[in-house]
Amino acid sequence: MANNSKIILGIDPGTIIMGYGLIVVQGQKVEIVDMDVLKLNPKKDHYERLRMIHHRVNELILKHRPASCAIEAPFFGKNVQSMLKLGRAQGVAIASAMQAGVAVAEYSPKKVKQSITGNGSANKEQVWQMLQRILHFSEQPQYLDATDALAVAVCHHFQESSPFATAGKSKGWEKFLQQHPERVGK
Repeated sequence: MANNSKIILGIDPGTIIMGYGLIVVQGQKVEIVDMDVLKLNPKKDHYERLRMIHHRVNELILKHRPASCAIEAPFFGKNVQSMLKLGRAQGVAIASAMQAGVAVAEYSPKKVKQSITGNGSANKEQVWQMLQRILHFSEQPQYLDATDALAVAVCHHFQESSPFATAGKSKGWEKFLQQHPERVGK
């Protein structure tokens, strides 16, 4: 892999199905590296499933060496117990990435959908179809949790590559003003 390339790991957390997708970014070119799901047996102990999530995220990080990990934030549902379990799954994935020194970013489902399709209310099929166009692939995964995870990775890339990505950070403005002194009003 070229020195100017970076890999982004996207995760769609779940306690039964955890989607993951990896992309490689080389300049303006974005390609899919891998996408799949970790299927967890609902009959297994919840803590055993969390251990399996931790193990898989560690494996992905060791194998692909991502520069960053983007994870979808849990959405607020009616079932509090489901939310707690989903939050734990997300927390385990985040802790795995942080332990490996991988930068972590979190995006709401609405932000991911908006970033990929232009519509924050898009359904899973619309997200998958737009990803096919963006990344030039034809296969349809058995579980759309995999393409959801891929969408999180692509969303993160779009956010990082946006000209406004550093606008809110003081160093970004300071650097901009240093590079464009003619734009400073007198």
